[in-house]
Amino acid sequence: MLLTQNSKLKTENSLGLYVHTIGCQMNEYDSLRVLRLLAARGYVPVDDIAQADVVFLNTCSVRGKAEQKVHSFLGRLRSLKESKPHLKIIAGGCVAQQLGQKLLDKFDHLDMVIGTRAVNSIGQLLQRVQESGGRLACVADEENGGHQTDGLQIFPEGSVTAPVTIMQGCNNYCAYCIVPYVRGRERSRPSGEILEEIRLLEASGVREVLLLGQNVNSYGKGTGEAVTFVDLLRRIGTETGIARIRFTTSHPKDLTDELMDCFAEMNSLCKHLHLPVQAGSDRILARMNRGYTVSAYIEKIRRLRRICPEIALTSDVIVGFPGETEEDFQMTMKLLGEVQFDNLFSFCYSDRPNTRAAKFSDKVDRQTSARRLNELQGFQADITMGKYIAEAGSIREVLVEGPSRAANGQMSGRTSQNRIVNFDAPSSSKGKILSIKIAFAHTHSLMGEVHEINYELQMNKLPSI
Repeated sequence: MLLTQNSKLKTENSLGLYVHTIGCQMNEYDSLRVLRLLAARGYVPVDDIAQADVVFLNTCSVRGKAEQKVHSFLGRLRSLKESKPHLKIIAGGCVAQQLGQKLLDKFDHLDMVIGTRAVNSIGQLLQRVQESGGRLACVADEENGGHQTDGLQIFPEGSVTAPVTIMQGCNNYCAYCIVPYVRGRERSRPSGEILEEIRLLEASGVREVLLLGQNVNSYGKGTGEAVTFVDLLRRIGTETGIARIRFTTSHPKDLTDELMDCFAEMNSLCKHLHLPVQAGSDRILARMNRGYTVSAYIEKIRRLRRICPEIALTSDVIVGFPGETEEDFQMTMKLLGEVQFDNLFSFCYSDRPNTRAAKFSDKVDRQTSARRLNELQGFQADITMGKYIAEAGSIREVLVEGPSRAANGQMSGRTSQNRIVNFDAPSSSKGKILSIKIAFAHTHSLMGEVHEINYELQMNKLPSI
């Protein structure tokens, strides 16, 4: 994904910065940090890579396919570098953290590799490369201060929604996951800094924030203050005027009753939860080191739906994990049929460096994994489409984010349940929360009409608890 929402025309006195992001929302947030840090040094975001003086590639290594995209993109930059010798190419993010100097050795046209814990130093490091004409890899560790935050993140002007990182790292060490190795152990930002950032975003016109963390349920570690994730949510709901709050990602084993209650008690908390299940077999979940059983997961889903019937639930599933039998896979299919997720992100297992699962010998062959993934995705597609069709005739509160991507003159926004809705409305409705009557469903979006012209829902704030 390219992040240049504030792209400007490059002038003779400005330097062009092209940012390309592969992977998760955490990476998108880090790319925005790079845009801000280098803007202070005179760099202007550009959409055309040919205008760039610096190319920053933010990488992801959570799955093998994402890492393959990194190598492919870097390979394509070789000819650009040959035509523009002054161009500086920087690789950051998880692959950079994972490979470090090895990435420089493989791509001799790459100028700099900067790890996930050294982003704050990108300006100084770039200057060093430019002045020396050399190349460098900087993969800071936690002991060297790479875990420290760089202060407040200001999102591009005109945005209605914005991500806010509240913590990084993970202590769970799931057998398949590389995150603890490239993002480090869990560490949280101070609550006061998070609240101040949200207030600044609100003042700039942002209506909805997405709180980011590898496991937001564990928020509070390392802050020196007695504050939990539930405490943080309630403070955002009462101490800021932000209209909507979302968060991702939650770990099922850490999902508490107190957090579930927030969906029923906080008007500003969107009625959507992403809760990765990964598999429907207890045997596979144990091998994954997930820390919960299928029955425990389902019980939490039941409680969520009892206290908040309108909540939408999405999840992640990995098929073809080492040792997964056909019986294990059918247990996952049974889980999907029982839970009826609103949507699902599903992938074939791929070995990731340093993880425990990479050393398992009983790998599932690619053909079998691909067949299972195709069967699972087809089954889920029918469930998702049924959920969308059932929306017809309902009236939903939609935050207008801007023009529809279909470029048909319509506006587009999301319901509290995170479903995209397109409708006819003036461009001045951007940033408003409108009451929309759903007319019919497409495969990945809904069509609707404004139920009450220029109506905006007023979010009632709950008192402090």
